[in-house]
Amino acid sequence: MAEKILEIRNLTAGFLSDKGLAKATDRVHLELEKGKTLCVVGESGSGKSVTALSIMRLLDYAGGVIADGEVLFNGQNLVSKQQKEMLKIRGNQITMIFQDPMSALNPVFTVGEQIAETLRIHKNLPEKEAWRQSVDMLRKVKIPDPEIRAKQYPYEMSGGMCQRVVIAMALACNPELLIADEPTTALDVTVQAQILELLLQLKREFRMSMLLITHDMGVAAEVADRIAVMYAGAVVEEGTVAEIFERPRHPYTIGLLQSIPGLEGDRGGELYTIKGTIPKIDQIPTGCRFHPRCPYAMDICRQNEPPLRESNTGHKAACWLDDTGEDDPRPGKPNTRETKVTIMSRPEVAQS
Repeated sequence: MAEKILEIRNLTAGFLSDKGLAKATDRVHLELEKGKTLCVVGESGSGKSVTALSIMRLLDYAGGVIADGEVLFNGQNLVSKQQKEMLKIRGNQITMIFQDPMSALNPVFTVGEQIAETLRIHKNLPEKEAWRQSVDMLRKVKIPDPEIRAKQYPYEMSGGMCQRVVIAMALACNPELLIADEPTTALDVTVQAQILELLLQLKREFRMSMLLITHDMGVAAEVADRIAVMYAGAVVEEGTVAEIFERPRHPYTIGLLQSIPGLEGDRGGELYTIKGTIPKIDQIPTGCRFHPRCPYAMDICRQNEPPLRESNTGHKAACWLDDTGEDDPRPGKPNTRETKVTIMSRPEVAQS
């Protein structure tokens, strides 16, 4: 059995209000093997970033709380650690790349100084050696003229360059786990591809594990070993890239895949969209949280929340229509449209 670097067990976290705890994540369970990449996908508001902030124990500073559950990193429960203990782990063994590189960098310090500061704090390096290694890290992330760029300020660089600097800072201490929260959202398509390629290359070079958060299924397909689909604070499906893209078992996953524009079809035709909007964290519906938007919803979906059931291959889904918990037994590799027809033809839907 592969060794796990990260285990999230029944994580419930959110924000306190006059009505109590508004749950941004509800009993989330995720696992990441050493050296692998887990992609967490879903719409904005699905709980992806709160999960990441909970791992880093940064949710405390964002006004949130971890109400229940465990976050095990190499067997250590990070939830039970004091913030003073987390200072030794955060930025050293676990690092994070945030969505907006410009806001992640301090505008009044040069980029070289910001990387060097990380090395001085966590590796206790002298000033000259920390500066040398910061320049070397800029070279590793393929920034041209790193000796010159190290002396520049963030405002003197493009968004793509700043993202490379943030990556250099995150990897300076050779972390075991890298969390990347929408690392390409603010970049144009060409630069997105370059950053993703760079992340994969550095992941192999540094032999680290990666948790990548994205709303882009195409990005997940490029970099993931496994994909976890989140909706309204809960994991609704998890599996390998092949399982998620070729044999999706949850209607939300199918909707996400059908929302990807294809090369076939009439030009100017209407794009597929999932009707409705994701619920607010203090207005989660009873039963299956996706049922108000689900075209296949039955009475049981509105009354009881489906469990996250696992097939013999490790493919998990939380849907009452997924009655067997097994992958599609048909030969070949059905696409999402075929899968949708299969779901709609099941007896439960016909009876509803």
